[in-house]
Amino acid sequence: MAFELTKELTEEIKNLIKSQNEEKLSDLLNDLHFADIAEILEKLKTEEATYVVKILDSEKTSDALMELEEDFREDIFKNLSAKEIAEEIEELDTDDAADIINELPQAKAETVISEIEDEKHAEKIVDLLRYDDDSAGGLMAKELVQVNENWTVPQCLNEIKAQAENVKRVHSIYVVDDSNKLRGRLSLRDLMVSPNDYNISQIYIPKVDSVTVTTEADDVARVMQKYDLEAIPVVDEVGRLVGRVTIDDIVDYIKDEAEKDYQMAAGISADVEADDSIVELTKARLPWLVLGLFGGLGSVYIMQGFEDALKHFPILFFFTPLIAAMAGNVGVQSSAIIVQGLANDNVKGSLWDRLLKEIGLSLINGIALGMLVILFGFIVGQPPLVTFTISLSMLLVIIFAALVGTFVPIILDKRGIDPAIATGPFITTSNDIFGIFLFFYISKLILGF
Repeated sequence: MAFELTKELTEEIKNLIKSQNEEKLSDLLNDLHFADIAEILEKLKTEEATYVVKILDSEKTSDALMELEEDFREDIFKNLSAKEIAEEIEELDTDDAADIINELPQAKAETVISEIEDEKHAEKIVDLLRYDDDSAGGLMAKELVQVNENWTVPQCLNEIKAQAENVKRVHSIYVVDDSNKLRGRLSLRDLMVSPNDYNISQIYIPKVDSVTVTTEADDVARVMQKYDLEAIPVVDEVGRLVGRVTIDDIVDYIKDEAEKDYQMAAGISADVEADDSIVELTKARLPWLVLGLFGGLGSVYIMQGFEDALKHFPILFFFTPLIAAMAGNVGVQSSAIIVQGLANDNVKGSLWDRLLKEIGLSLINGIALGMLVILFGFIVGQPPLVTFTISLSMLLVIIFAALVGTFVPIILDKRGIDPAIATGPFITTSNDIFGIFLFFYISKLILGF
């Protein structure tokens, strides 16, 4: 039966913490999965969660801590000594351990590393800290199973048993040469059915997908998705095997990137959470709101330039929100599709072909929507020339907005800027301004004011 954190259970745990009944609290929590313990910790205050972490075995709490939101985990670590944090880190794979170290202030991080008793584990963590977070080196773990191509089958089996003790999940067995350069991968079935006098070089599979430590995380994700990999080996600049990236690390990375892109599309310039302080939330939101304000002021200035239009054809004023909304909506739709395509590496072909495609699509959408506007004008008894002007203006605005929404993300991507920025207020504001300008300019040409 799936674990369910009820209000009654939460209150019981809080009461046990308040009474400092360590024995009963340990009995209650020790048999739970670490993910369930993480869920419990998130319902507690920082001091209460810290108490739970201290009384439970690090083998259980280390994984639970990794499930928590980063800010809450940092608050707990503020209440733990360097020695206590080191004990948690020693139970984690090197990639998770490096993530924890990166969250700590530099002075405390150095102290924590010095408190790690397993020197080899500490060395591996320190090695991972030198890689960029958004690279294969920053995502990889050092824990893996590797065998030498010159080993015999019995020797290989013994080595695998020894290495597997330190690896939670054995996704693949990698084959290296005497210089530790990646040569291929080994099928466990082939190993089990091969004669004892065979060397690994006679049975391993030379074809293996790999990435280098400097490969960008987005590219690692694309390779693993394309070939449906649960893990991928990571090699250094000269081809030596140094680690592996597993599917859970990639899923976490993709989730984080999706959250950042979603916030950016909503006009939030920094990675924030709902529980962050008012100051942090304001810093993240205000810049784009200022952009929207200037965009609105620009629209006002444009409308002032066409004051005669509003005197002779005041009905145009009432259609201004419609034009602005269509421009913004079409631009966001187009940019969202392109940004998604860039993220998945699906934007292929020449820019000219894409230009023609967008114009064709915009014409179809614009004509369909324009016909609805004409029908509306006929029903309400609006002057035909005014109705035609509004419909034509909307058609041209839709074409313009689609082109802006398509090519701005592509240009940003080519310049090394996150194209997700183009799906938010940036594209909406720019299309609003130019949409309103086109609307009144075309109206002036047709209606002659």
